[in-house]
Amino acid sequence: MAEWDRCRWVWNECCAKSMQTYVWNMNRPEGVGKRTCGPAQLDKMLTGARKANGWLRQGSSVPQQQLIRDFGKSRAKAQKDIKDRLPMRQRAGMPKWKKKRETRPSLNYTRRGFGLRDGKLHLAGGIALSVVWSRDLPADPSSVRVYQDSIGHWYCSFVVPAEVQPLPQTGVVIGVDWGVRETATTTSDAHDLPHAQHGKNAAQRLARYQRMMARRRPARGKAGSKGYREAKRQTAKLHKKVARRRQDTGRKWAKQVVRDHDAIAVEDFRAKFLAKSTMARKAADAAISATKAALVEMGRKHGRDVRLVHPAHTTMDCAQCGARTKHALPLSERTYACTACGAISPGDKNSARVMLVRAGLNPASADRVRPDGAPSRRAA
Repeated sequence: MAEWDRCRWVWNECCAKSMQTYVWNMNRPEGVGKRTCGPAQLDKMLTGARKANGWLRQGSSVPQQQLIRDFGKSRAKAQKDIKDRLPMRQRAGMPKWKKKRETRPSLNYTRRGFGLRDGKLHLAGGIALSVVWSRDLPADPSSVRVYQDSIGHWYCSFVVPAEVQPLPQTGVVIGVDWGVRETATTTSDAHDLPHAQHGKNAAQRLARYQRMMARRRPARGKAGSKGYREAKRQTAKLHKKVARRRQDTGRKWAKQVVRDHDAIAVEDFRAKFLAKSTMARKAADAAISATKAALVEMGRKHGRDVRLVHPAHTTMDCAQCGARTKHALPLSERTYACTACGAISPGDKNSARVMLVRAGLNPASADRVRPDGAPSRRAA
């Protein structure tokens, strides 16, 4: 925590220097060039501050320099968005001050700033941590990030080279369509992902802790009581448990899909717009974005062919003849009936089959057709 206090001071000084440079450039005299506030100038500032301040010199320079690199990346991204005239909702905000009680610690160490010896993590500055390993490292790490989560637990995240672990070929393909009633509907009935409702199951306990926080909320400018801090910790703990359950459900389902199929056509769905609809709570509980990310990551890890399909008009097209309806179908209409060829099927299943067609995959082994090419009785 003492190391984080020094790094937080460095970040705030970078914010102050950046704001000072911006104000000077806005009011500079005519004929005078602009001043810059990049990582090179901030590095010089850090060197002078470490010479003049013994408290800052007690810490390692590795996380402090890395913090300056992160500040430079955030500032450059924000300036690029402003230069490109992106809408405000799409811009990355300028780096802000890191407050003591509102910002969680996060320290980054490059290869020369840490070491692994005798099962312990040794960080620059004489810090030795006893680590509880979740799994063995597949290769030598190039960097590590030590951070604290909302509950107060500390974690170490290592960066290692990615290794592809190929799986046996199956000769089967699958299409995935995302939804709210069911998180994922696929062309295979055995691989559909039902809505787990982890958030709904924990809603009653969550409401209880939030009422406790509301009753014990301190006045503005005053520290919270012990009861308020305990209620806040219980709320964060429950949020963390729900998030882990969603992640576990998504990863187990993704592993099963990747293991049984060679190629996967996935709807490139953006669930952000659902946050403004009447289905916001249920859509957030479904965790569509996290599940899609787990599926894409698992497919790349095991060398599978994952193809993202644009979601436009996937609910309006017919998977068999390719005809498109003349009007958008409401979400309440769960059955798709094609007026051109007369095909009738569940709407989500039809959309999942459209994913295969648009991805250019042969749906023979996934579309009610036997692998030898002969249609099944149901298809006939």
